[in-house]
Amino acid sequence: MKIASHEVVAKREERAVLVSLVSGELRRQAELAAYSLQELVLLAETAGLEVLETISQNRETADTKWLIGKGKVEELKALLLAHDANIAVFDQELSGAQVRNLEESLDVKIIDRTQLILDIFAQRAKTREGILQVELAQLSYLLPRLSGQGKNLSRLGGGIGTRGPGETKLETDRRHIRERIAELKRQLQEVVRHRTLHRERRRKSGIVQVALVGYTNAGKSTLLNRLTNADVYVQNQLFATLDPTSRALKLPSGKEIVLTDTVGFIQHLPHDLVAAFRATLEEVNEANLILHVVDSSSAMREEQMAVVAEVLEELGAHQKSCLVVFNKTDLIPANEQELLAATGDYIRMSAMEDADLERLKLLLQSRLSGHTLTFRLPAARGDLLALLYRVGDVIAQRTSEENDMLEFDVSINDEDYAKNGHLLVPFVVTATA
Repeated sequence: MKIASHEVVAKREERAVLVSLVSGELRRQAELAAYSLQELVLLAETAGLEVLETISQNRETADTKWLIGKGKVEELKALLLAHDANIAVFDQELSGAQVRNLEESLDVKIIDRTQLILDIFAQRAKTREGILQVELAQLSYLLPRLSGQGKNLSRLGGGIGTRGPGETKLETDRRHIRERIAELKRQLQEVVRHRTLHRERRRKSGIVQVALVGYTNAGKSTLLNRLTNADVYVQNQLFATLDPTSRALKLPSGKEIVLTDTVGFIQHLPHDLVAAFRATLEEVNEANLILHVVDSSSAMREEQMAVVAEVLEELGAHQKSCLVVFNKTDLIPANEQELLAATGDYIRMSAMEDADLERLKLLLQSRLSGHTLTFRLPAARGDLLALLYRVGDVIAQRTSEENDMLEFDVSINDEDYAKNGHLLVPFVVTATA
């Protein structure tokens, strides 16, 4: 995986050994465990770490003190010394006590998968909202684990000698973090207020919205760029784009919709991160249709789809109308494409093929349309005419018997009509099949 040069330079001195615990369900699913560790390697490289070695430990349950057991910790210590590594990255989330114990025993920086993801998000956040959200997630994660972050926070280690000044410093850190969290939440509330106003304007104007969701690196940003000629950053790495981007898309009928690219999901996506980004991710709830983009070339695509479904359910968007887009079919043999199927509607395609993009546009047009209604509107009511074109696809237009009236046959989506068409109800003439 190619890493941007400035990221590599910034963290060149950080050399890591990656550690994974295989237990419970993961132990019975060796393939999934191996994939999780492979994904951790990609995360580490994306964060700018130099990955020197990976190590796994099989246990029925996690060791509450060491996670991987005292014996495996000794083996890990020898490996770190042999490679002159200064970071140990764990695939599982660690408690504060585990961090403290591992830090004291290994004498290197200890981080887990959650911290790694938060670090990547901190690198990628560009907008004010994104930066605030990531900092809030980082501090919310850190606060309950503060006592285990001894050397990371340049405080005294655990054990004898930590009382007095050590405890005073600890309480000071906690107070500062709580105060900062309160301030971040206040600032984000203001951002959310502005976002809510924008949502209300879009809702009143009848703009049709489609949200792109999917596992990280599934090709959402590429699809957005190809459909709308956007200039969203695209790179073959995890979380290449973080801040959501919206662009107008013109369908074959001429109707314009808004396509929004959201942050990619990943297994074990930190709960604090989902909570902090809830205001952004809830744009999905405002969408008329969700496009679930899937990397069809991934051997773990079913597990990735399950992760996306889980996050959508957490956001309360799991019952939204959804179209599954099996992307990257150009990377798999034609005979394997028939294996790509899903409940509900789906399309097999490649974002790099123009013909596939046109098929997707036609499918979107079909999905966003519904039954046909005939409206008779006063020609002088420009506001109603504009609303009609926004909430539906005009199939035919003719002059009514009354010269000051116009008649329209419109294919209209039930959800759009329910949300935005109340002003048009008095002008319905008849419905056609």
